[in-house]
Amino acid sequence: MQINPYLSFNGKCEAAFKFYEKALHGKMIMMMRYGESPAAAQTSPDSRDKIIHARLAIGDALLMGSDAPPQMYEPMQGVSVSLSVEEPGEADRVFAALAENGTVRMPIQETFWALRFGMLTDQFGTAWMINCERPG
Repeated sequence: MQINPYLSFNGKCEAAFKFYEKALHGKMIMMMRYGESPAAAQTSPDSRDKIIHARLAIGDALLMGSDAPPQMYEPMQGVSVSLSVEEPGEADRVFAALAENGTVRMPIQETFWALRFGMLTDQFGTAWMINCERPG
């Protein structure tokens, strides 16, 4: 069994996933627009270029998401995407990349459980926790 975060956006999925691909050194596996899907005929013209499904591989994990139909969109709250990073330098790099134009909630720093830990909300409204645990 595997748990994969699925993020919901209000028209910004494509920009967010291109940003995540670069920031997280991921690989885009799929990005399909509503207008390219079997639902194209039922999709309003202003939504046809929005993303119905995106899938990004980051190491052995997947990050998925889509643009919610406007009447169904709810901003993300009460959840964070937690990234476990092996090396402190990489944790710093990932944190800085995701923090671009976002809001740092806790600067990345050493804690009693981690060599590096920090929390932020990125420019697309996704909350992240970057964690580089202490060995042993």
